[in-house]
Amino acid sequence: MIYLDNAATTFPKPDAVWEAVISCGREKCGNPGRSGHRLAAAAARELFAAREAVAGFFHIADSSRLIFTANATSALNTALYGLLKEGDHVVTSSLEHNSVMRPLHALRQRLGIEFTAVSCSPRGELDPADVQKALRPETRLVVLTHASNVCGAILPVREAKALLPEIPLLVDAAQTAGVLPIDVQELGIDLLAFSGHKGLFGPMGTGGLYTAPGLQLAPLLQGGTGSRSERLEQPAFLPDLLEAGTPNLPGLSGLRAGVEFLAQQGIATIRDHEMRLTRLLLDGLAGHDRIRIHGPADPERQTAVISVTLDGRDPGEIARTLDREFSIACRASLHCAPLAHQTLGTYPQGTVRLSMSVFNTEEEIQEAVRALRAIAEGNL
Repeated sequence: MIYLDNAATTFPKPDAVWEAVISCGREKCGNPGRSGHRLAAAAARELFAAREAVAGFFHIADSSRLIFTANATSALNTALYGLLKEGDHVVTSSLEHNSVMRPLHALRQRLGIEFTAVSCSPRGELDPADVQKALRPETRLVVLTHASNVCGAILPVREAKALLPEIPLLVDAAQTAGVLPIDVQELGIDLLAFSGHKGLFGPMGTGGLYTAPGLQLAPLLQGGTGSRSERLEQPAFLPDLLEAGTPNLPGLSGLRAGVEFLAQQGIATIRDHEMRLTRLLLDGLAGHDRIRIHGPADPERQTAVISVTLDGRDPGEIARTLDREFSIACRASLHCAPLAHQTLGTYPQGTVRLSMSVFNTEEEIQEAVRALRAIAEGNL
């Protein structure tokens, strides 16, 4: 199989990831912080090592400010529900995933918060000045995806933050963690939500949220932490405040191995490879009168995520043909981001999305080009 659905979850993952998961499950999987015996102590050390590794990857100075979650969705919900209050206003973009838009919609209904989705261009471009113009006196937060999961467009988070230094910035890095360099200090990120099972090559069920010093979130979940057990109140210190319940220790051990793999390979080397594949796919599809490429169509300004439509063909039908006739795995339809498709002009039918990783080859991309051209020409 040619796997081109890495924006959903990366596959394959480095062998070291699965080795770490199995090793942790067999040798270290006590309950960290809940007991004092040697297995629980080993688990606590493993959890701390994972937290230190991931925090270091994002240049987070204090690893206690990094909390682990089940995924980016959980991290985003923790940030939004933990920070926003009645009467607050939020600025976001028209490329956001439902992991942002659905909580904002629910908070509007529940608390009366308001939000403004700043329009991006049909190519996925966002003008930071438009974000600044959307600010109100009651604006409490700006939420931006780092890169679109639909078309790969990279949003100017650094430039946006420079125009609103006093407003907290929440960045959805589900598509860029492990794909683009992320230094929370250098980019001015106040809240960073990320997924572990995509560009970081960790297992499913892993993710995290960074909160900058000075920001205090109310916990989304409350329960056991192994600390302050004599009190009914959730502990007020991080990470315990926002990390209730037993962690996914085998998964986090695998996430640590994924981050270590990225450090060994070098994120710049991986980015260069993915940009070459992106250029190869873009060039191979460009110029065909029945194939439409949506988004920047420029490897410098996007991740290795490309959305296409074929005139007169349903995206779901195309994806099924790619799977059955060519053994090419991709994703079709709305990609959990209907507002982004409205922006790109591909609503309601959606697109065919092909997304690459460091494990894809040029030969695989050339085969994908041949397959899409054959479908577009009516040969299948």
